[in-house]
Amino acid sequence: MFLAPLVPRSCHALFICLLLASSNWHFAVAQFDEFPDFGATIETAASPSSSEVTVKSQFSLANSERPTLLFVTLDVATGYHVYAIDQQVLPNGGGGPLATAITLAEGPIKVLGPWHAIEQPKTHLDQEFWPGLKLREHEQQVTWYAPIELSPEADPNTLKISGKVVGQACNPKACIPFEHTFVAQQGTGFDIPPQSQEIVETEVSNDKSLWTIFFYAMLGGLILNLMPCVLPVIGLKVLSFVKQGGQSRTQIFFLNLSYAAGILLVFMILATLASLVQLGLGDEGLGWGELNTHTWFKVAMASLVFAMALSFLGTWELPIPGFASSGEATELSSRKGLLGAFMMGIFTTILATPCSGPFLGPTFGYLISQPLNITYAVFAAVGLGMALPYLVIGTFPSLVSWLPKPGAWMETFKQLLGFVLLGTVVWLCSAIPADYYIATLSLLFAIWFTCWLIGRTPITASQATKNKSWIGGILATTIVGVAAFKVLTPGPSELPWQPYSSTALADARAEGKTVMVDFTAQWCLTCKTNLKLAINRKEVKQFVVENGIVPLLADWTDRNPAIKQVLLEHNSQSIPLLVIYPADAAREPIVLPDLLTKQKVLQALSEAGPSTGYGENQELAKVPAVSGMSSRHQRKSAVQ
Repeated sequence: MFLAPLVPRSCHALFICLLLASSNWHFAVAQFDEFPDFGATIETAASPSSSEVTVKSQFSLANSERPTLLFVTLDVATGYHVYAIDQQVLPNGGGGPLATAITLAEGPIKVLGPWHAIEQPKTHLDQEFWPGLKLREHEQQVTWYAPIELSPEADPNTLKISGKVVGQACNPKACIPFEHTFVAQQGTGFDIPPQSQEIVETEVSNDKSLWTIFFYAMLGGLILNLMPCVLPVIGLKVLSFVKQGGQSRTQIFFLNLSYAAGILLVFMILATLASLVQLGLGDEGLGWGELNTHTWFKVAMASLVFAMALSFLGTWELPIPGFASSGEATELSSRKGLLGAFMMGIFTTILATPCSGPFLGPTFGYLISQPLNITYAVFAAVGLGMALPYLVIGTFPSLVSWLPKPGAWMETFKQLLGFVLLGTVVWLCSAIPADYYIATLSLLFAIWFTCWLIGRTPITASQATKNKSWIGGILATTIVGVAAFKVLTPGPSELPWQPYSSTALADARAEGKTVMVDFTAQWCLTCKTNLKLAINRKEVKQFVVENGIVPLLADWTDRNPAIKQVLLEHNSQSIPLLVIYPADAAREPIVLPDLLTKQKVLQALSEAGPSTGYGENQELAKVPAVSGMSSRHQRKSAVQ
């Protein structure tokens, strides 16, 4: 009964807060091609020929031993390999190779599970590009299969299933991106080894093992309450227990029940994200914690937690019931209730997603080959485990009778929790790729300004004055955030830079290549300006690729005597400096110092001319294609 009046105001407040926290990266997420580390693949030159890989496909109908299966086979040229469909990358934006991906066109079929390989890949630890990363490589031939379901109206005898395979074929010297389409018709299929056949089973064969998984799920959810990313909000929940002291037992129970409902709602959403393939809503699911592999999500979480920390510290009042609790926010404080507890449960669970406590690893690993009902049940068990302490306290309020009475200590405790949240922000930012540090810090600074602007508006001010503060703050955050991620991050025109070394330069020139070397550093603002506005441009990239020019990046961020020596050879002791070496070794290098324009760079490249053989043959330079490698990692100079 007391929930209804809260809904319009609370929903409005929630919308404004989400807009404050997400107005900037929504723009970024919608343009993955512009921000490659925000969940997309770094753009690379397409190969003019994909003869290194050929593809064929068929499907077989279900029988008593296995379901209907779709098979996709790649034949790989001798000396080349492709990466497994489950190839991983290094954490925290460390990069990795481009995993093979299979997508299907819309049609009368539904993919019921993940793709698996009949031939197991060769594995080894990489020591060159991604030290410590386990590489999973297929050679000669590999066949992947996945269980599918045909629609009732589909005729298997005439059905054709269209799709494509995207990946990269690599040899020890180069990687060549490929994209092949295929059309699958009914066939006899392939024999699947027993260990692989078990993967496509969708029935639970042992009730005892299922109950064990449920127990692990609840225990893992219970332990999530102790994770460092959750503890600050748990502290706020403790304050709510103190305030519940004078309320009726029934009201206390329903408040904690609402909190548990918020937790369970988020876990049901997470179960849906993990089941996107089975639901026919996507080509792959998002497992527990997998959202944190996307930079946009990490930036979003850091921004939201930072705004909450400022609220705890008194800079402003977060206008969501359950979170505004200072003495000044008397209006909101008196109108909490079920909705406030529900929202607090939602936020607590969102904060828990980066954490994976004991027992959750095997629990979520078990779900890889399970049907929808088991997936939702296990996620619900984890949520129930996380909510269990609050359900127990709601049933037996006397368990927290030892807590002190409400008083001034609560405000001090809340502010201390604000500093803990700031520590959580530092932890979240540590996982953001280096190329996005400055843009993220700029966004956090803008959020700080917005919270200050809103917080300095008196609570007694008119609604029009309050709205002006909100609109002005959100507008400032949006402008700063969008500008930061447009200007201070890698764009779609990023050249295929390779680390500079004297050996790399000598080898390229010996092969008759035109070489462009950019001497730069992270601390050089003019260098950054040149890269963004003059060098990493669409027209420059097109000219470089079409003429086989090799771009090398000499990173002078840290002291490097070898780079300094090269600068002195070109009569320079400072950066920025762009040096273009023509393919003809007899010609002098073209040296461009100081601030550049796109026209100057194009004119110098045109004057230097193409690499040997590229005036007539437009074969594209074969540059290794990588997924998720930040520009900072690519640019580390390997000067010898």
